Amino acid sequence: MDNDLLAEAINLTLFGMGFVFVFLTLMVVVTTIMSLLVKRFQPNLNLVGASNIELSSGIDERTEAIIKKAIKMHIKT
Repeated sequence: MDNDLLAEAINLTLFGMGFVFVFLTLMVVVTTIMSLLVKRFQPNLNLVGASNIELSSGIDERTEAIIKKAIKMHIKT
């Protein structure tokens, strides 16, 4: 009787782990395909106007220059 119970526990464990593995693999594949489709069909965004943002919150000039430089670096990549 203990052998049957142990065999069922191992069977259930392997079935559960297999199901999770298949589900996660399928999720990664579907997410990758969706990402490729979005990259393919998404129109190019024109972000040149982002450098002309008016900062109205009293940020000093040095911080403003750093933020603008970071935005330019981010747009290039």
